[in-house]
Parts: sequence; C-alpha cells; structure tokens
Amino acid sequence: MARRHVLPALLALSAPTLAAPLAAQTALPSAESPAIHELVAASSPARIEADIRKLVSFGTRHTLSDTLSATRGIGAARRWIFAEFQRISQGCGGCLDVRYVSEVKKAEPTGRIPVDVEIVNVVAVLKGAVEPNRHVLLAGDIDSRVTNVLNAKDSSPGANDNASGIAALLEAARLLSKHRPNASIVFAALSAEEQGLFGGEILAKHAKANGWRIDAVINNDMVGNIAGIDGVIENTKARVFAPGLPADTPTAELRRILTNGGELDTPSRQLARYIDIIADRYFPNLDVEIIYRLDRYGRGGHHTPFFNAGYNAAVRLMESHEDFNKQHQDIRTQNGIAYGDVIEGVNFAYAASMTALDTATLLSLAWAPAAPDSAQIRGSVRPSPTLRWKASPSPDVIGYRIYWRKPSEVNWTRSRFVGNVTEYTLENVIIDNYFFGVAAVGKNGQESLVAFPR
Repeated sequence: MARRHVLPALLALSAPTLAAPLAAQTALPSAESPAIHELVAASSPARIEADIRKLVSFGTRHTLSDTLSATRGIGAARRWIFAEFQRISQGCGGCLDVRYVSEVKKAEPTGRIPVDVEIVNVVAVLKGAVEPNRHVLLAGDIDSRVTNVLNAKDSSPGANDNASGIAALLEAARLLSKHRPNASIVFAALSAEEQGLFGGEILAKHAKANGWRIDAVINNDMVGNIAGIDGVIENTKARVFAPGLPADTPTAELRRILTNGGELDTPSRQLARYIDIIADRYFPNLDVEIIYRLDRYGRGGHHTPFFNAGYNAAVRLMESHEDFNKQHQDIRTQNGIAYGDVIEGVNFAYAASMTALDTATLLSLAWAPAAPDSAQIRGSVRPSPTLRWKASPSPDVIGYRIYWRKPSEVNWTRSRFVGNVTEYTLENVIIDNYFFGVAAVGKNGQESLVAFPR
C-alpha cells in the first residue's frame, strides 16, 4: 500500500496573503481574521463523531424508507436533524430559523421514484445583520443507499456518504451561530440525492420563489474518508469540483469566451479559488485541489441543481481519495474484501478539518461585501488595460482590489488595491498575457469573490 506522510489535520497557522503594494497593504485592515483562526481551531472531531454515529444508528436513511418510526428510517433522521438545529438555535438566543422545505415527487415507474414520495429537506438560516437577503449556502445529503438504489429496507449506514457531510453541516452551524454575519448563512440538509438530486432541486426552486440572492453554494459530499481504493492514505488534501459554463450559455457569450477567454473563470471556479485561498490562509497542511469539472465522471452531487437553476457559484467539496468499495454497497465481505459504508471508514479528525474549511470560507464570504457587478475590460493593442465595474451594493465597501494572473496559473498571483473607484488602468501590464479580475474589499478586510471582466 502506498503511503504519504501526513500531518495533524487541525492546526491553524497563517499563510501569506496575496501580494499588493506596500502602501496599500499597510493602509488596509488584514484579511486574516483572529476570529476565523479561533473558529478553525474549535471544530470538534468528537462532536462530529457523535453526530455520524447518531445518523448511522437510524439503520437506513433511504428516501423511500420508514417515515413514522422514531428510531429507524429517513423520517427519524430528518426529525433528529431538525431538533439538533433547534437545540443549536436555543443556545444562541433563537438565531437560527429552522424549517422544513418539502415537495411531493410523483412516481416515475422507470426511474428511482417508483411511488409518490414527499421529499423533505431540513433548512436552518442564520440571518445576516446587514444584508439578510444575500446568502451563502452549505449543503449536505441526508439519504443513504446500498447496491440496489431502490432497496429501502436493508441497513444502509451511509457513514461517510453522507453522514459525514451532515455532521459537518451541524458542526458548522454550532460554530457559526456564535457569530453575526453580514449576509445570511444557510445550512441545508437535503434529501433524495441518491434518487435524483431532488432535494437540491426543491430548495433551489424555493430560493428562486423567495428571491434569495445566493452568492455561493458549497456542497459537502463525503468529507470523512482518508484511505483511497488506490492505496493512498491522505488527510492533508481536499478536492473542489468546480463547473464551467452552464448548458444554457447564449451563443453570443460562447463566441465572446472563445475570443477573449473566461471558461476557466466562471463563478464556480472563482469560488473554488476562494476556498483555496482560505485554506492557504488558515491551514498550514490542508491543500485544496481545484478540479475543472461539474463532478466526478458519471456521477453527481447536490450542487448541480443550484448550478442548473442559475446559482452559478456552486461547487462540491470532498475528500481527495475515495474508496468505491465503501460507497453504494451492500454490507458484506467477499473474496476477502469488506464492502459497505460503515463507521470504521470515517476519520473524524479529517472530517473536522474539512468542516473547519467550510466555516472559515462561509464566514469570510458572509462578512465580505457582495462582488462588484458588470465588470468590463479594454486594452487591445494598448500598453495598459483598463477595468471598469459597477460598485458593490454592500454598504461597508472601502474599495476594490484588482487581480491578475498568467494563463498557466491556477490561482490569482498578483493584486493591487486601487481604492474606492469603479475604473482603474493598470499601467504596463499587457492584456494579452494575463487574465484579470476585481473584488470588493470590506471595512473588516474581507473580500468578495472575484468578478471576471467581459
């Protein structure tokens, strides 16, 4: 078995921030927050273990399983999640609005819903103090399955897939409920992922109907396994799957991107870069690998319905090495190989580290202003490009930071704070050799997602 040297997964030491002119740096509040360092350090493997064990104890959480029993099936699981959110809310003076968001899904005899079934999501909202209708959303999946996707009777513990994601969701709610963000934070425990991503589809529809502005969607799906089927044991890396262009991208926009670039700078990929920067800033030994793809080959996750609904900053956060013998499998031993998604396959310290990455990213985004809108750039056959944008609608903006990078670079490597303006010319930086972006900077030093200019 191949092994990599791994470090403890929950240290919180800062990494350098992106470069900027010295004068601008010294005049600005730091983007690195002591409160977020404390948040990272507080993520508890013990609490996450307790939550995963509780979810496993329901036997199966299949979408079509028992909804009446107090101890077995998806009904008992979602009621427990609802009660846990309520308990968290009681500890912060009622700071969480806890609700069910549901819809009856009609039978699809040839699909994965053979009978009419109510799809029930459990949602808790930590209301923003300044911009309550601007949201960042963390999602996880309640349901589990065995080999036969229609088997709602047999035990399906779903310890890693995806009790680990729900445990991360609950722990993030505990930690973030101690803070008051500017924008609202949504904790969404979604159902029917295994039957067709229906829970996410229902909540995306609910968000549209209620006029939510969603700046970011992070889907936690399998965040607790460190032992891959490839023999690699790894607890210092995470993958972020970040989709590119939506399927309904207009032809004119496709032509523009073909000419000027932008397929690597979609909102989801800006969110992935943001998560990577947060990891570099607050974790000395948790590296984010950005994968330019909607999801893994032939597979799906609950960020996809949000992406398809037009919430284009939507990504999947997950472990770096999967063990397929522990996913979607009947519990058994065959030819000396143990199959099944059981509790022994979860590393709780790693899950706590992934949860800490969630909380650091969510609070940074919720404390930051909204991104500037309608960014544009010009500079063809000129020595210096000019960027122009509409001001962020957030009230606490102190200015904007322009970013640029070489086409061969994944992350933004160069930046300049340009003050509270909506146009700036970057002298002697040839437009053909770089990609550019602009972010809003808040009074607390937190930055928005980067807006890519047209």
